[in-house]
Amino acid sequence: MKVLHVVTGLHAGGAERQLALLLRNLPKDQRHEVAALTNPGTVARELRADGFTVHHLDMRGNRDLGVLPRLVRLIRSGRYDVVHTHLYRAMLYGRLAARLAGVRTVLATEHSLQAGVIEGRPVSRGVRALYLGAERLGSTTLAVSGQVAAVLDDWGVPADRVRVLPNGVDAARYRFGAAGRAAHRSGLRGRLGLPTHAFVVGAVGRLVPGKRFQVPLEALVRLPDARLLLVGEGPERDALTALAERLGVRDRLVLTGERDDVPELLTAMDVLVSPSREETFGLAVLEGLAAGLPVLHSACPALAELPPDAAPDARLLPSEPEPYARELALLAVARTGPVPVPPAVAHYDIARIAAELAALYREPAGGLPGPRHAARRRAGAH
Repeated sequence: MKVLHVVTGLHAGGAERQLALLLRNLPKDQRHEVAALTNPGTVARELRADGFTVHHLDMRGNRDLGVLPRLVRLIRSGRYDVVHTHLYRAMLYGRLAARLAGVRTVLATEHSLQAGVIEGRPVSRGVRALYLGAERLGSTTLAVSGQVAAVLDDWGVPADRVRVLPNGVDAARYRFGAAGRAAHRSGLRGRLGLPTHAFVVGAVGRLVPGKRFQVPLEALVRLPDARLLLVGEGPERDALTALAERLGVRDRLVLTGERDDVPELLTAMDVLVSPSREETFGLAVLEGLAAGLPVLHSACPALAELPPDAAPDARLLPSEPEPYARELALLAVARTGPVPVPPAVAHYDIARIAAELAALYREPAGGLPGPRHAARRRAGAH
């Protein structure tokens, strides 16, 4: 079986890294290739190094219709059995190209849909109409959480065309023994300019307004001996740096930029924060828990869809500086060290998620779901 994954780009974003993680865990009897419409960045280089074929279609912009015939030719010449699209632009062009090329099994994973927002941008009437029109060209839409499935339902996507297939976390990649953790922690803190005994608050994600990384930055003012380690890159970098200057904490903020060693970087942290008010899944929260960190968060559908005891060291807070400062101060005093990896991490282990996706590829029409897979079904029921 040959599967072509069509993705808008391959920079180091959450959806792109999730795609790479899935590819590495899917069975070897299925051949997977990737077509990036634009921006074949860090993740493309990693996938090629792992032996995956990555095609670059050189799309020049959202209205570059010339990409459509190029994509149709690629699908026809590659004789793919399944086309699987990821992210909005790839969904529009990929579903249409697959149908024009005669592929019947066309899946799409919806990574980034929230009420009124898609991929961090407000949804206009035209965007919604295009989305719904393209959806009819596919076999199944895979929602990464019950929350995303509920939005699709509100938009009018028929429930029998939606299936919840959550994101996964590579739990083993984040697991370090005591000696390995201590070695990484010491070395990384030295290279990052973090004092050995400082209380380090960490956050991982794109530096964009919706992530609300100004919240832990403002909380830092109330924590005189703490440091904030932000792992990621994005358009808010300069604004966050300027805010740190105004708050007088610039010397306690470390910005790493885009990194591919996130599991190791988590060992340099004492706690992970995720102050975003809107998430479609909350992968960074799961990764923090997999690394044995206590987590403070303001939205995580992945945990909301599980029983409370699935993640006892994850605390839900309002996305404001004061509650974060208060809880961080308590954790700074306690300094309990690594916490036990909770059941939630095993529930979302990538091996299980990849096995379910591989089975979907083998079903007629890409696993077109019947009533038992209705959109209202929550990820916790899997």
